[in-house]
Amino acid sequence: MKVEEAPNPLAEGLHDYRIAVPAVMVIFGATGDLSGRKLLPALYNLARQRSLPAGVAVVGAAMTEMSDGAFRKHAAQRIRQFSRTQPIDDRVLDALLSSLHYVTVDFGRLEDFKALGTKLDELDAANHVPGNRIFYCATPPPTYQTIAVQLQAAGLNKGEGFHRIVVEKPFGSDLQSARELTQTLQKVFTEDSVYRIDHYLGKETVQNILAFRFANSIFEPVWNSNLIDSVQITVAEEIGIENRGAYYDRAGALRDIIQNHGLQLVTLTAMEPPLAFESGAVRDEKVKVLRSIRPLIGEDIEQSTVRGQYTRGWVLGEQVGGYREEKNVAPDSQTETYAALR
Repeated sequence: MKVEEAPNPLAEGLHDYRIAVPAVMVIFGATGDLSGRKLLPALYNLARQRSLPAGVAVVGAAMTEMSDGAFRKHAAQRIRQFSRTQPIDDRVLDALLSSLHYVTVDFGRLEDFKALGTKLDELDAANHVPGNRIFYCATPPPTYQTIAVQLQAAGLNKGEGFHRIVVEKPFGSDLQSARELTQTLQKVFTEDSVYRIDHYLGKETVQNILAFRFANSIFEPVWNSNLIDSVQITVAEEIGIENRGAYYDRAGALRDIIQNHGLQLVTLTAMEPPLAFESGAVRDEKVKVLRSIRPLIGEDIEQSTVRGQYTRGWVLGEQVGGYREEKNVAPDSQTETYAALR
């Protein structure tokens, strides 16, 4: 007698592409702050959870001259310092470090990107990975277009397997540069292979906003303009800019926080229920909120915005320096570290 297994309702609608497959991940700017504080520790935590597939490899790419061994030592130090899971499991860490490699890349030299391609082919052959590539731009935003163009020139944006590029906020310094970045990325990669990352959306509280609103029978009926007088969203930090002076002095709080984190919180707070809890439907409702926001022009800028900059003071009982005392910040900088809009 043949017994048929009942279908798993939790697996309905899922496809094979949702299962992690082996790939080579290239981190541009691998020796920088974002990589050390966020990406490398995140890879360790994924490995600890056994969420990294066998055969995965990570290639650090930056202008600093460095050997594989030196990069692994650098990665180990950052993981030990910044991983959210402590104590460190040395067996997991050692296994991850063995998959790390390093290639010196000057983003302006096509020859370096071709050498990177040779390294990726070697890793594909060694790990039996069918050409799957993820390019993560952990670099200053002005370099995104250069990196994308060089990847195309070196032929690294096509071939067997998938080819994806990840860029961090801010996406451009103004509307024109944001459009130019989008046009460049879409010329090199298909739109579904471009990942624009706002890491704030990964925070547990942010992820719970939609469930708190739409799955809560107490708040869902009263969350509307008839019963809510006003909404104030505060994105507060207990730290300064730390080692991000070179980037932050060009960006400021408006581009670094409000243009991305802040507006994402606005859309999640004000959006209507999506037709389905899928990326496309949620995105459509977010766009409706953004289109409804009154643009700040002319006198509105003076009347409805405030800019400020932190000076020497105290935080959590410890004395801290002012913004202009930070490394790589101009002594007469007018860059805002505080911004408020209404």
